Order: sequence, then structure tokens, then C-alpha cells
Amino acid sequence: MVDGAIAIIPARGGSKSIPRKNIRLFAGHPLIAYSIAAGLAAETVARVLVSTDDEEIAAISRQYGAETPFLRPPEHSQDNTRDLPVFQHALNWLQENEGCQPEIIVQLRPTSPFRRVHHVDEAVYRLLENPLADSVRTVCAPFQNPYKMWRIGENGFMRPLLKTEFSEPYNMPRQALPEVYWQTGYVDAAWSHTILEKNSMTGDTILPLIIDPSEWIDIDSPDDWRRAERLLLDGEITLSDLGFQL
Repeated sequence: MVDGAIAIIPARGGSKSIPRKNIRLFAGHPLIAYSIAAGLAAETVARVLVSTDDEEIAAISRQYGAETPFLRPPEHSQDNTRDLPVFQHALNWLQENEGCQPEIIVQLRPTSPFRRVHHVDEAVYRLLENPLADSVRTVCAPFQNPYKMWRIGENGFMRPLLKTEFSEPYNMPRQALPEVYWQTGYVDAAWSHTILEKNSMTGDTILPLIIDPSEWIDIDSPDDWRRAERLLLDGEITLSDLGFQL
């Protein structure tokens, strides 16, 4: 276990796409339980905290072993609230109420239930091995290359999304284009001073932790939910893979 590494799971009560998503049962357990299990099983994580504005989410989180030492204030629990004020609030609360100054913060979003425990540890170790970096983010190869993406102008005609050094990159073979990566939101790790002093969840120097696209899914719609749940129910992924102590 790495001293000073704390996992924080942001989980507000409101959810429009899937009501009460964070505590809805997903293959037998509340969705948030999967992030809690991964955090608790990671050898690099000393504590798992849930930042929520919702008493029910807090109670269920505690049942699965997370800490909920505070309720997040309403001004940090809106639809358009970014991650930064949520994490700054948590860090400031820990300092003011416990005298706790964690060295590394790991963000575990509850919408990524298939997070492997070893990826949590790898993100933390990668940051420890590279102290000049501000953060580590998991990324994967995208399903579509942005060099082949378009905008539609007000005149109704298409124009390329990216301005590049290539002539007509959208007509080039995929293999001839630069490698690009999609940030997954699967695991993020950052120094606490990146969040508090640089006022950023990532800072300027961000290290990648590359994962396979098959290992990641983000649940943002009922269709996402059904597809992901089926993988567990069919046994393609097991609870022990995800950190549950069975």
C-alpha cells in the first residue's frame, strides 16, 4: 500500500439518462459498488472515499466499505459541475477536518464498472515513478480516427474536424495516419498539488496508461447498461476480476 494514495469516487444523486444510476442494481450489486471494490482491492490505495450529495448513495457506499465523511454541498452537485471543484472540496475538507494531506488522488468514476484492479495500481505506480508528471490517465485506441471526422458548417457543407499537415487525411488509409488515443475516464491518478495548486485535474504533463479497448465500457445510456450487464451475467467477466472479495 502506498502511503497517502486515496481513491475518490464522485457520485451525485441526480442522473437524467438513467435515474438513480449510481445505486441501481447492476448484475446484483449497486453500480457504485464496482468502483468501491476496485479501490479497496488495490494495493496502492489507502482509503476509498465517496463524494456525494445524496444520503442514500452515502449509506449504500458505506455498506460496501467506502468512507463518506462528508456530504457534498449543492453548489458542487449540479448537472454542469466539473470534476475540479468536487475534488478540491474533498481535499480541503480532509485537510480542515482531519489534518490529512494525501499525496496522490485516484479518481474512480462509477460509470466504469469493469475497471481491473491492476490498472488502478499501475496508474499510481506510473505516477510515483515519474514525479515530474502531473497526472496519469488511462487511454485506449479509439474506435474511429478523428482525422476522418467532420463538422457540418452553417452552409450545410462538411469540413474536416482537424486542420492537419496532411492533404485530405480523410481519404488516407488508417494505417498511414498518426496513432491517436481516447481518454477513457477509467482510472485517473494525480498529485494532490496538481489539483489544489495548478487548479487542474490533470496539469500540463500527463502520462498515458494504455489499456485495451475491450477492457473499458462507460455506462451512459440504457443500451450501455444492458450490454455491460450481459457480459457479467454470461460470465465473460467475473466479480473477482473486478476486485470483489467473494
